[in-house]
Amino acid sequence: MAVTDRNASHLGDAVGLTDEQLIEMYRLVALTRALDERMWVLNRAGRIPFVISGQGHEGAQVAITWPLRKQHDWVAPFYRSIATCLTFGMSPRDILTAQYATASDPSSGGRQMPGHYGSREHNLVSVSSPVATQLLHAVGIALAAKVRGTDQVAMTFMGEGSSNQGDVHEGLNFAAIHKLPFVFVVENNGYAISVPWARELAVEDVASRAAGYGIPGVVVDGTDVLACYGAATEAVDRARSGGGPTLIEAKVTRLTGHSSDDQQTKYRSEEELASEKARDPLPKFRAQLTDAGILTEEVLGRLAAEITAVVDDATEYAESQPDPDPSTAMRWVYAEEWPSEAPPPWGFGTAGGHAEEH
Repeated sequence: MAVTDRNASHLGDAVGLTDEQLIEMYRLVALTRALDERMWVLNRAGRIPFVISGQGHEGAQVAITWPLRKQHDWVAPFYRSIATCLTFGMSPRDILTAQYATASDPSSGGRQMPGHYGSREHNLVSVSSPVATQLLHAVGIALAAKVRGTDQVAMTFMGEGSSNQGDVHEGLNFAAIHKLPFVFVVENNGYAISVPWARELAVEDVASRAAGYGIPGVVVDGTDVLACYGAATEAVDRARSGGGPTLIEAKVTRLTGHSSDDQQTKYRSEEELASEKARDPLPKFRAQLTDAGILTEEVLGRLAAEITAVVDDATEYAESQPDPDPSTAMRWVYAEEWPSEAPPPWGFGTAGGHAEEH
C-alpha cells in the first residue's frame, strides 16, 4: 500500500494536481464518453435527430479546460465540445435537453441544432453554425476583460479545418497586437469532415502559424491528458498575467464519423481506423492512473455505477421535458422590447438638433 501511495503522490506532484482532482478529471472523461455513446443510441432509435461526436477529443477537452476558473473566465466552444462544457459547469441534463431541443434547453431553448452548446450561467458563449466565428467572439470578450481589468481569460476551441477561416487570422492578429488574455485551442483530429489534413494545410502543424502573429504555438499529444493540462496551465497563466495569447494544437483522434450523417469507412481504411482506436484517450488515461495506484478497482466500480445513473437520469429528464411552445418561435430572434416609435422632441430629419421645417 505504501508503494501505491508513493506512486500516486508522485504523479500528482508532477503535474500540480491532487489524486482527487485526477480522479475527477477521469470521471469527466468517462462521463463524456458514456453520454456521447448514449446520444448515438438515441439517434439510431429515432429519438434525437443528429449527433456530432467528441469521442477521442474528451481527454484534451477536460485537461485544457481544467485550469480555467468556473463562472469567472469565458469559453466559446465548438460543436464537439461536450467534455469542455461539462468541465466548465454544464450538466448531462443540459447536454441532452439540447439534443432533444426541449423548452428547458439552456443552450437555445430548443431553437438551435444539436451540438450548439451555450450557457449564460456558466459563461459559455452559444455556438453559431458558421465555423470559426466563435474565435472573434472570444477575442472580443478578452478585449473587454482587459479594458475592464476583470482578470478574466477567454478560451475558444475548434477543429483544424475551421482554423483555415479568415476569422481566425483577423482574431489572432488583433489578440496578439493587444496582448489579450486569450487562448486558442485547435483540436486537430486529422479530418475536416472527409478531407484529410494534408489537403487542408500546407504545414504539418497548425501551431506553426502562431509565429506569424508573434505568439507561442504549442503542439501537444491530445490523447495525453496530463500533457494537455500542462500546456493549458502555462497558456492560461500567461494570458492572465498579461503575456498575451497562445495557440495550442492538440493532436487528438476522431473515433467516429464526422457526424451521425457521415460514414467514415467510405474514406478511411480499416487499418487507419484501428490505429486511431489505439490512441483512445479514455483507456490510456485509465491505465496511467491505475498504474499510479490512483484508480483502484473499487474506485472504478463506483465511478462506473455513478456515470450510468447520471446518464440514465439525464436521458429520462430530457425525455420528460416539453417541447417549446410554437407561439414563442420568434422569441430571442427579434427584439421584443421595441424602442418608442414616437419622434424625439426635436423631430426626425434634423440637422444640428433643430427640427426640419415643412
